[in-house]
Amino acid sequence: QVQLVESGGELVQAGGSLRLSCAASGRTSSRYTMGWFRQAPGKEREFVAGISRSGGGTYYADSVKGRFTISRDNAKNTVYLQMNSLKPEDTAVYYCAADGSPVIYSSATKYDYWGQGTQVTVSS
Repeated sequence: QVQLVESGGELVQAGGSLRLSCAASGRTSSRYTMGWFRQAPGKEREFVAGISRSGGGTYYADSVKGRFTISRDNAKNTVYLQMNSLKPEDTAVYYCAADGSPVIYSSATKYDYWGQGTQVTVSS
């Protein structure tokens, strides 16, 4: 089992940048494929980005491709989401998730462990 804690969310102006972090404890995070999801008020939780166990593979939602970068430091048991050129429509609670399979899934139902979320608000 692994515990996940997100941090780094805050209020930022459109066009700005933020870096979210997801710290894992418990079982070594390198055993897990990791994903970032987000949920805006009144909307379903949606996939943002995923990264393979080694960090060698990544996958992005079309809406963030070219603006967001997912990375991981397995020595620190931490996954990051660098968000650039932020837009008001990026406003949401961002969640980190872990999946024990080697495949990067975009479906939230495939992920076994979740953090509590961190709020990102982008003002226009």
